[in-house]
Amino acid sequence: MRISVIGGGYVGLVTAAALAHKEHEVIVIDSDVVKVNMINKGESPITEEGLDDVLSACIRRGSLKATGNYENILNTSITLVCVSTPSNSDGSINLEAIAESVQSLGKVLSPKSERHTVVVRSSVIPGTTNDIIIPIIEKYSGKKSDIGFDIAVNPEFMQEGKALKCFFNPDRIIIGENVQRAGDTVEELYSGISAPVVRMNIKTAEMVKYASNAFLSTKISFINEIGSICHKLGVDVYEVARGISFDYRIGDRFLNAGIGFGGSCLPKDLQALIYASNKIGYQAPLLKSVLEINESQVTRMLEMVERKLGDLDGRKVCVLGLAFKPDTDDFRNAPALKVIKLLKSKGAVVKTYDPAAMPNARLVFSQDEIEYCSTAEGAISNCDCILILTEWNEFRDETLYYGKIVFDGRRVLEPKKAATFCDYQGICW
Repeated sequence: MRISVIGGGYVGLVTAAALAHKEHEVIVIDSDVVKVNMINKGESPITEEGLDDVLSACIRRGSLKATGNYENILNTSITLVCVSTPSNSDGSINLEAIAESVQSLGKVLSPKSERHTVVVRSSVIPGTTNDIIIPIIEKYSGKKSDIGFDIAVNPEFMQEGKALKCFFNPDRIIIGENVQRAGDTVEELYSGISAPVVRMNIKTAEMVKYASNAFLSTKISFINEIGSICHKLGVDVYEVARGISFDYRIGDRFLNAGIGFGGSCLPKDLQALIYASNKIGYQAPLLKSVLEINESQVTRMLEMVERKLGDLDGRKVCVLGLAFKPDTDDFRNAPALKVIKLLKSKGAVVKTYDPAAMPNARLVFSQDEIEYCSTAEGAISNCDCILILTEWNEFRDETLYYGKIVFDGRRVLEPKKAATFCDYQGICW
């Protein structure tokens, strides 16, 4: 297939590289000139396991290229829309980027005589494709959906840090369609990949994405709530999690208690679903509680620090880990972002180190606001305490913490052993 992918971010670039690896002819369309140039050099603008190798191989083979010109869509038969849908300040979904992209797509499709398939992979609230995206494409292309062009929804479930593995080894492939022909085209993209293919209407497929992320968020906040109770009872929540995980109805995924969830998906999708629910007259009390518990984890860690150190004004605090999870450079909605803001509001002096996410963190906090260090040892030196917020493997080196005050937000250290060589506290254990 000749495929165009609008958006060269996490979803778009990984999707494009994976499809090009499957020997489709793929072109990535993105307005960021720096990103386009990096992709065409075979360099990934994001940190993602295996992506550099796949990307460079596809560029050399000629199965993948990037451009800022939407006219290249005319040379393809299918377009995947993979632009970001961030949160507005009120928690609602921001559709500006997706509206602009499908408007440009519609204009390009106007003179095309062959039927074109549009696939929405961006996360959008149920009803968005039928009520907003299709009308925009129809208006600017002069074509009618299911006649002049086909449209489908194919939500992604890739985990950052393991996105390529998730693409080639998915738990399921969800396809939303208004006509069978559109779904058939999407299913063909995944030929050779072994996974259940679940086909449904477009609005339901959109909801599957949000329901999935809401459930994962709920598991994390659930175990953090249990962890808060266990902490007061003197019970190890990780042993509790291990004990319940053998129940096949529960499983062992997303049961790691700690500082809470972050990143570009779970927080914003949960907020968007809550907002959309409120708009239709349902208050979604469970989902609101999930979000509140997640926010409270950061506050609880700061309270622990203050109980230990007292007034934080002028105190030097080391934040180890900025990315919301290891093996990625994504700083969006990371717990570290919230922790640093709270520390700064209390007058603390912040030193930090992360092996991947510091360039993205510098877009939020300047060198004048916090000190970025080139090593973990440098960040720790001369600090009053250490906060571990990302479970990078290099942070498991016990020698970093001898004689230090350590607050562990990710169970990086084994608590009983850590207590023998440092003043150790875990957020839920």
